[in-house]
Amino acid sequence: MTDVFSCELGLIDYKEAWDLQERIFAKIIETKVANRKLSPEEQLTQNHYLLLCSHPPVFTLGKNAKQEHLLLNEEQLLEKGISVYNINRGGDITHHGPGQIVGYPILDLDYFFTDIHKYLRLLEETIILTLKEYDIEAGRLKGSTGVWLDSDNPFRARKICAMGIRCSRWVTMHGWAFNVNNNLDYFNMIIPCGITDKQVTSMEKELGHKVDEAEVTAHLKKHFSQLFEARFTDMAKSHLSNI
Repeated sequence: MTDVFSCELGLIDYKEAWDLQERIFAKIIETKVANRKLSPEEQLTQNHYLLLCSHPPVFTLGKNAKQEHLLLNEEQLLEKGISVYNINRGGDITHHGPGQIVGYPILDLDYFFTDIHKYLRLLEETIILTLKEYDIEAGRLKGSTGVWLDSDNPFRARKICAMGIRCSRWVTMHGWAFNVNNNLDYFNMIIPCGITDKQVTSMEKELGHKVDEAEVTAHLKKHFSQLFEARFTDMAKSHLSNI
């Protein structure tokens, strides 16, 4: 089992969370580089983190995003109070908002496995198993990352969780955006992930009622822990301020 710090940040500004990720990411890289010069007895402890949060309304464009997939102009964005960030993850454009559960695993995969394909599939499986707790059958869509419902039916397939990561020196950041109780109207203002012929859904829409987000978070942590063979230690947000 590998020890991982888990921190629930609540509703947090996207840029604040991104800056926090970058600081943690840089610290893990720094420790990794330092350990290469040390004997096994002198090795520094490497920390790993899973940040869980939600954001005020924001659109983020990954490295492969096309600007035309954002369907609002600057005036409309300002009027609706939506922020936009071009960020350093893979993928196209997506939306974050209240009612989503966003997960940012910041891990040194040298302590888990050095396989990005496996990493993404286990992130997806974390969501799939969590949805199964609510009798929602989910899976994968060939050629696309993320988690889908009715993925085998091209006329009904709809995405419930988007994913985009960054990995450098086997250290990860960014992660998933899991639609739980969020307002899906925002996805009509973009072409989500650059996909024009598929819909977006949420747990609330599928079940017909709001879902206890704390309960969903507990399920996510349980399945993440099992799949990644990780042992969580809960950490208060204030403890991250020194990083």
